Amino acid sequence: MRFAAIADIHGNHLALEAVLADIRAQGIETIVNLGDSFSGPLEAGLTADLLTPLNALTVRGNHDRALIDRPFEAMGDWEKPSYPQLSPAHLDWIRNLPETARLGDEVFLCHATPRDDNTYWTETLSADGIFHLKPLDEIETLANGVDATLLLCGHSHIPRAVQLSDGRLIVNPGSIGCPGFDYDVPVYHKAQAGTPFASYAILEKTDRGWQPSFRLVRYDNLAMAELARRHGMMDWVSALSSGWIA
Repeated sequence: MRFAAIADIHGNHLALEAVLADIRAQGIETIVNLGDSFSGPLEAGLTADLLTPLNALTVRGNHDRALIDRPFEAMGDWEKPSYPQLSPAHLDWIRNLPETARLGDEVFLCHATPRDDNTYWTETLSADGIFHLKPLDEIETLANGVDATLLLCGHSHIPRAVQLSDGRLIVNPGSIGCPGFDYDVPVYHKAQAGTPFASYAILEKTDRGWQPSFRLVRYDNLAMAELARRHGMMDWVSALSSGWIA
């Protein structure tokens, strides 16, 4: 089995176009999507027009949920620019997404963790807001009860692979469309990929187990940064320009 995993597109249609072209160039036909596809100050509608016809196995992320579980007035600053761009058919597509899914017998998909769409699975925060790898026992606790050999998640926007003590592998493909963000819950922190590239992963089952390959794809990120600037979201401008939060 060989397939591509994408996550956290966040309305960046140029990044998605570049990644889909790269996936095709690798001869890969199967794609899974780990959620948070549209929210942000970019091109939610164009992204939906690209994404929904793929019929990729997709799970719903916390920002997808935020587009359908509350009135517009209660939406956050990532949802308010994107919601008006989405058609009723796009919103119905989101409503029909599962929280978790399986690809065959061995691959488990979720957005953040198996039981919560808004918790970092492999990262944690120190009291002063430093974003770092979570202790293995805490990561494994969140994996309890999931019998797949390959566990896929997104949410942190940071490409990462963690092997559990029983041999199961957790892979986060990173973010296609938003290589960094800052947030003030539970304490102020920054997630920063360190490059502005679109990130995804190729997963291949080999005789020795699952082989993840992370791919970073260049695209016209500065055009997307300018779009974020027009919406006044300067943290997005910084992340899209450089992969860092100024």
